[in-house]
Amino acid sequence: MPRVAIVGGGHNGLTAAAYLARAGVDVTVLERLPHVGGAAVSTNGFAGHDARLSRYSYLVSLMPEQIIRDLGLDVQLARRRYSSYTPQPGTDRGLLIDVGDEAATRASFAAIGAADDADGFAAFTDRTTRLAAALFPTLTGPLPTAAAVRDAAGAASAWSEIVDAPIADAIEAAVGHDLVRGVIATDALIGTFAALDDPDLEQNRCLLYHVIGGGTGDWDVPIGGMGRVSGELERAARDAGAKILTGVTVTRVTPDGEVTWQERVGGLPTDSEGIPTGTELTAEFDLVLSAVAPHVLGRLLGDEDGGAPRPEGAQVKVNMLLSRLPGLRDGIAPEAAFGGTFHVNEGYAQLGAAHAAATAGRIPEPLPCEIYCHSLTDPTILGPELRASGAHTLTVFGLQVPDRLLTPETNERMRGELGAAVLASLDSVLAEPIAPLLLDGVDGPAIETKTTLDIEDALAMPGGNIFHGPLSWPWLEGEATTVAEAWGVETAHPRILMAGSGARRGGAVSGIGGHNAAHAALELLRERLA
Repeated sequence: MPRVAIVGGGHNGLTAAAYLARAGVDVTVLERLPHVGGAAVSTNGFAGHDARLSRYSYLVSLMPEQIIRDLGLDVQLARRRYSSYTPQPGTDRGLLIDVGDEAATRASFAAIGAADDADGFAAFTDRTTRLAAALFPTLTGPLPTAAAVRDAAGAASAWSEIVDAPIADAIEAAVGHDLVRGVIATDALIGTFAALDDPDLEQNRCLLYHVIGGGTGDWDVPIGGMGRVSGELERAARDAGAKILTGVTVTRVTPDGEVTWQERVGGLPTDSEGIPTGTELTAEFDLVLSAVAPHVLGRLLGDEDGGAPRPEGAQVKVNMLLSRLPGLRDGIAPEAAFGGTFHVNEGYAQLGAAHAAATAGRIPEPLPCEIYCHSLTDPTILGPELRASGAHTLTVFGLQVPDRLLTPETNERMRGELGAAVLASLDSVLAEPIAPLLLDGVDGPAIETKTTLDIEDALAMPGGNIFHGPLSWPWLEGEATTVAEAWGVETAHPRILMAGSGARRGGAVSGIGGHNAAHAALELLRERLA
């Protein structure tokens, strides 16, 4: 029986393990943390309160129904009625995009003085949806060529706008109002430190991945929290016979498939580099699937610089538990405003100014933010008492906060400054300050801030980069020359495949990286046995 090791037990590693084990492969998953799931977990983050927060990842866009069906996952994704709400700074008005009421959406455009942009915004959305409809079905097969995707999407899609020039050009041509431009632009900057007119188009690739999910671009809420997704993947992998080892630290991987790890036993000391000491084991595998970041894999292979460049994340995460949702200045119901993505100080000019400030080494002021209220769509993440009291969770994602602003020595101070910047940004557009609405917990107010360094420390994501590195176009310019390249999971070593978010079609909670690595592995193993 062929043997495969999977380094990393995040949701992609679990996806790969489930597919391989179901195909009769002897699979061993090696996970550093005492639990699997990586960033896709639910946590009781505030002692004294029965609330299961999706602490790191919180929405699902790219996970194909095919993976859910193939693996028999009991996962439900709930669609949000409202796309977004964006207060207009300095006014008592805001833009509410209600996918269930076109007339109300047009009235909202008119209320902020952007009536002429309603058609342009809708047309841009239609063009990206056409591209999504052509591209999304290809994500779980061998990579298509760029020409094939372009032809399938057609001239009426956003292909040329996204692929051929900085996204700033397309945004400025589509709509004219600064606030409306900002609503489009944020999808190009979430987790990516870039200017909208950068010539390397990293922001374009970021936007593409944010608008193609499900073939529609919708971002859905996992019922039961993000931990439900990873929990079901773990169940599927174990039921199929995969061995999942947690609390073990992989210390070395060789190009010929040899993996060395240390079993971590509670209470054991660490060595001079902080690696837990314990029983060291080495085994040889037919293939190794890496569900960790390419930079981490490089270090395991012995590259001093990590092989792949150390990536840079660009966000701050703040989780909160509130006694109730805050009021809005324009009187809109909080259930509508927070029912989709709540944009805060994300006007087009504000996003550009924030990038300039961060480039100069300063925390942007005001800090561009996005808010997500999981508990509005899925009240089950709250215990019965909290639910009855009207409490809600809020997750805030601050943009244009590159890892370069922090050092290990300044992280604690910067965590406080960034948390304060988030609250100040929110207060600037709300009808009331948010701090008094924070529930009291055993350890103080129910709020936590996660910097890029905090994320790296907790999840081994270098630079706190949530994509494990720069995103790639999900196609090839020419024909693939190897099985691994055809599936977008190649590394410099034939026996090692990339199975995480660092794969060509990685990023977000999708399982696509794990799915594609598993299918490439099965092809390679069949070739070896033939």
